[in-house]
Amino acid sequence: MTNKLYLAALLLAGLTAFAQQKTAIICNPLNLNYRFCLDAPSRREAADPVIVTYKDEYYLFASKSGGYWHSTNLSDWDFITSPDLPFEDYAPAAVVMDDAIYFVASTQDSPSSKIFKSSNPKSGKWQVVNEGFPIPLTDPDLFLDDDGRLYMYYGCSNINPIYGVELDRKTLNPIGKPVACMNEDTDHNGWERPGDTNKSKDKPWTEGAWMTKFNNKYYLQYATPGTEYRSYSDGMYVADNPLGPFTLMKNNPFSYRPGGFATGTGHSATFKDKYGNYWHITTTTISIKHNFERRLSLFPAFFNTNDAIYTYTGYGDYPMVIPQKKGIKEADFVPQWMLLSYNKPVTVSSNSAGYEAKLSADENIRTYWSAATGNKGEWLSIDLTEKNTINALQLNFAENKTTIQGRQEGIYYQYIIEYSEDGKAWKILVDKSKNTADAPHDLIVLDKAVKARYLKVTNLHTPSGTFAISDLRVFGKGNGKKPTIATGLTIDRNAQDRCSVLLKWKGDTKATGYNIRFGRTPDELLQNFQVYGTDTLEINSLSNQWDYYFVVDSFNENGITKGTDIKKID
Repeated sequence: MTNKLYLAALLLAGLTAFAQQKTAIICNPLNLNYRFCLDAPSRREAADPVIVTYKDEYYLFASKSGGYWHSTNLSDWDFITSPDLPFEDYAPAAVVMDDAIYFVASTQDSPSSKIFKSSNPKSGKWQVVNEGFPIPLTDPDLFLDDDGRLYMYYGCSNINPIYGVELDRKTLNPIGKPVACMNEDTDHNGWERPGDTNKSKDKPWTEGAWMTKFNNKYYLQYATPGTEYRSYSDGMYVADNPLGPFTLMKNNPFSYRPGGFATGTGHSATFKDKYGNYWHITTTTISIKHNFERRLSLFPAFFNTNDAIYTYTGYGDYPMVIPQKKGIKEADFVPQWMLLSYNKPVTVSSNSAGYEAKLSADENIRTYWSAATGNKGEWLSIDLTEKNTINALQLNFAENKTTIQGRQEGIYYQYIIEYSEDGKAWKILVDKSKNTADAPHDLIVLDKAVKARYLKVTNLHTPSGTFAISDLRVFGKGNGKKPTIATGLTIDRNAQDRCSVLLKWKGDTKATGYNIRFGRTPDELLQNFQVYGTDTLEINSLSNQWDYYFVVDSFNENGITKGTDIKKID
């Protein structure tokens, strides 16, 4: 090959890699064709997710989905169904073993739990390899150790612990008796206390076990305190052996996001992509029409220098590139584009009582605007108050008054989005008039950014119910300055309950919101708590046995100003 041809090949490879990375963009919650439940009220549900990497491609399983998803880049997913798998069982588990994917789901009726395998999951063909697992299974997890030994972890209870047991590789039945691995400790661990803000004194649900091995240590994660709460998170225990004894990891909860638009990061799977990077696929709560109204979100995960794992959830519902490379860093996920739409003026074609226009721009997935009908021509328009650079939009449909159950033909939204500089002259920005894909959290990344002040979404087809949106989220860059640094941080730790602290700070009136980072040491502030429109925050998810450090970052349409005043509480 000549030097010119070689250089041309290198350039083409570089451009191809850049194009792949540019198109691999997500925005939580993930834009999947979530199935409508089979019972009333009509609502979508997916939860308890598992992603496994098989032959350098990805397979995503989730509760009550009627099938599973496949991807080559963790961004674009196609749906696969099968007559073989028990899709009505909750909490699927999957593991790659013997050049196949093994699958089991949660059933409480022994010995009805079957274990399946497939060497061709794209085909939807699976075979039974264990007709009746002898232990009643709730929230199972299959873990293959690097020495070839196989383990099962399971448990979902507000009384009983998470259990683990070794399995025979040939029969896939238990070897020996199950071992109790861990249980809740709400006397000390605030993140295990129920409620959106961890204030309830009820017993939490301890569930969703998942095992990860790193540097010869075994990391057993568990979900708590309940799937319907914004505080839903994953805690972590560590051991030198796969069945323990386990001790609480120093960074907990390791997956945590109670604030922002997409909240809840519990009952998850931690997995490696084809490049060796760690990711965390989680359950995100809506829980309005039903407690189990849920979605899925994806976040990067990292092991720090102390071999403690953490999930990076800062700005975790803004658009993020999925790097197609080895050795990703937290810095790879600093937002490229900021949120432009929070609390901006909205006008609409009509309203349903209780579902006002402003609810389409409040960064709350549990509230939404609804038009009076689902008719063609209903519209919503947002005024960004000044001309901004727009790079992406996320259109979240709320499905008000739907009657759909299950997967049916015709479940899709058709609409157009127009933009304007003055609110009078409009140009088409996005044309989905012929769309037939089910995209309930439609992420639209523009090929070329536009400058505009106004955006307008006009309904052409709604599959059922009224035309309803929560939220129309607009991302890009403003024309002004970043907010000034937050100052005057004060922290009051509750003397009667050291799991609780009250933070106050002096913000900037030009700030959209704040991201509070905190952790066990000043150089490892691994927790993120994102808030909008306030300079006060109560956090009730601490351990009453640990000291903490806090700092407040400010953000607006123009960027992020990191805080420097790190405060310690004893």
